[in-house]
Amino acid sequence: MLSSIPKECPAYLLEQARQLPRVTTVVINPVNAVSLSSARLASDHGLIEPILVGAIDTMRHEAELLGWDLSGVRLVDAADETQAAQQGVALVSQGEAASIMKGHVHTDILLRAVLSRSAGLRTDSRLSHVFHMTIPGSDKALCITDAVINVQPTVIDKLHIARNAVSLAHALGNAQPKVAVLSGTEEVNKSMPSSVDAAELVKLAQMGTLPGAIVEGPLAFDNAVSLEAASIKGIKGQVPGQADILLVPNLESGNFLFKQMVYFMSATAAGLVLGARVPIILTSRADPPEARLASCALASLYSAYCASQEPALA
Repeated sequence: MLSSIPKECPAYLLEQARQLPRVTTVVINPVNAVSLSSARLASDHGLIEPILVGAIDTMRHEAELLGWDLSGVRLVDAADETQAAQQGVALVSQGEAASIMKGHVHTDILLRAVLSRSAGLRTDSRLSHVFHMTIPGSDKALCITDAVINVQPTVIDKLHIARNAVSLAHALGNAQPKVAVLSGTEEVNKSMPSSVDAAELVKLAQMGTLPGAIVEGPLAFDNAVSLEAASIKGIKGQVPGQADILLVPNLESGNFLFKQMVYFMSATAAGLVLGARVPIILTSRADPPEARLASCALASLYSAYCASQEPALA
C-alpha cells in the first residue's frame, strides 16, 4: 500500500527561488549528519547563505564526514541546543539573517527562543505551521494547516492559522486562495464542534477578517478536494473541489492527513512555521532531502514576499 514512486522537489519552486538572492539563514544546532546535510543541500542549490550555530568542533567533525568544506561558512559556537536557539534568534533579531532553519534541536526549545519578548521576533499573529504538499508529476499544490504546532485551536486561533496560510499563498502568487475549513460534515452539528467552529470562522471571514481569500465551510475532506463528490452531494460554492488550503480541525487530523499523502502518494511536504517576523524552516529527521530542499525554497520565496511588502506596511 505504501507508494514506491520517488519523491520530487517541485521544479517550479526551485526555479523561482533560484532567481532570488540567497537568504541568510541561521541553522540552529546542526550537529548531526541530517541537519548539516540539509543546510548543505540548500546552500549547494543557491537558496541559502547558512550561518551554523552550534558546537563548532562537532559541526566541523560532522561536516568533514560529509565532505563539506566549511572554510567559507560562518560558524557561531554554542554549548547546547538551548544556547544555539537563543544565539541564532539573536542574530535574526539583529538583522544578520532573514530566516531560521531547525537543526538538531527540540521544536519547543526553538519556538520558546523565537517567542521570547527580548528576541523581538513576535508579531500580532499566533505561530502556526503550513505544509505545502505536492505530488510527483504535478505542479498543483495543496496547503494543510496546522498539523504541527496548534494542538486544539480555538476559532480565534484558527483565524490566525488561516491568515498565515493565506499570506503564504499570496507569496506564491495566488492572490485569492480558496480556503476549505474542514470538518466531518457539511452541516453545522453541535455534536461535532469542528463544524460549529467552521461556521463561525466563515462568518468572521465574511466580516472582512480574512482579506484576499475565499473561505467556505464546514466541508468534509472529499467535498473540499473533489468536484465530483461535491456535485453528487449538491454542495455549491467556490471552494468545493477547488481548495488551495485545507484548514484542519486539530493537529491530529492534519498530522494523519499529510502523512497519508506522503506515504501513500509520495507527496513532498515542504513545511514552514509562520507568524514570526521571519519564516522558520521546520524539518524532521524522517523527511527526505526533497522535502528539506522544498522547504528552503518555500522560505526563500516567502522571505522575498515579506520584504516586498514592508514599504507598503510602513
